[in-house]
Amino acid sequence: MIWLTWRQFRAQALVAALAVAAVAAFLIYLGVRMRSDYAGVLGCTPSECAAARISFGNTYSRQLTLAGVLVLATPALIGVFWGAPLLTRELEERTDRLVWNQSITRVRWLAVKLAVLGLAAVVVSGALSLLLTWNASRYDQFLGERFVALNFASRNVVPLGHAAFAFTLGTVTGLLVRRTLPAMALTLALFAVVQLGEPALVRAHLMTPVTTSVAFDEDAMSRSKGFGVSPSGGAKILGYTMPGAWSLSEEAAVVNADGSPLTQEQLATCRSGNPEEHIRCLTGLGLHFDYTYHPPSRYWTFQWIELSAYLAASLLLAGSGLWWLRRRTPSR
Repeated sequence: MIWLTWRQFRAQALVAALAVAAVAAFLIYLGVRMRSDYAGVLGCTPSECAAARISFGNTYSRQLTLAGVLVLATPALIGVFWGAPLLTRELEERTDRLVWNQSITRVRWLAVKLAVLGLAAVVVSGALSLLLTWNASRYDQFLGERFVALNFASRNVVPLGHAAFAFTLGTVTGLLVRRTLPAMALTLALFAVVQLGEPALVRAHLMTPVTTSVAFDEDAMSRSKGFGVSPSGGAKILGYTMPGAWSLSEEAAVVNADGSPLTQEQLATCRSGNPEEHIRCLTGLGLHFDYTYHPPSRYWTFQWIELSAYLAASLLLAGSGLWWLRRRTPSR
């Protein structure tokens, strides 16, 4: 049975191997370049790090975004082109009449298919994820963007769960729909809903976020996107990111030590034509802002929770598909 599965799958396996090899060559080349450039920004002063971070991000963000989208799309492609046709091909070509009347039961036939091809799907996504995780490690370390939706879903162990779920979803969808093209379209639509909806609606609520007070200083400014002052008084720090953390607030009000807002008089006292002197003067006022986030220590907790959830959903789908095939699909 395993030998037969391999013979039917070898063309897809060859295409997957060639694709992984091509992506690996690109990511290794890009990773070596990135490490070389990263060595040049180590030890930057707080005032220099903001510009260095922007420059480093501008240089590599486009390539890493493209690679991340590719890794994120791989499970969807697996579900559409490996999972959905797995049973519909047999049903449309009527080969199920032969396959399911042999000494091997239909349930065992499907179980072996799910195990062998599901493992192959996990290996392909895992290889791409491993390459991208290594490639982007310096970028994530310097810019602290591991929790960004695209980055989180394309690094480390989460893509393994996505691949297992997408393949099982495609297979079960094909079993229910019984037509290849509709099953492929429905698999893509369902997986897209899950893949987009989960990070937007669920992931941030898996654990209670932390809110802490952060001193407004040069280091805080080097990790932000800017500093804004409203005409009526008061100020905000924009896009502050604690190293490695998942920021849940895009901006935060900068206030005095007693919690009162900055006044126009305070701002006028520190106003200078030199931005660095302006920030240095404000730093001396003992200002702070509240920051809501998930700490870096939770990164792997979130990774394992999401992987476990997708694997559990895959097992549930597989069990449902095996039950449906045994109970609801008539013998030929």
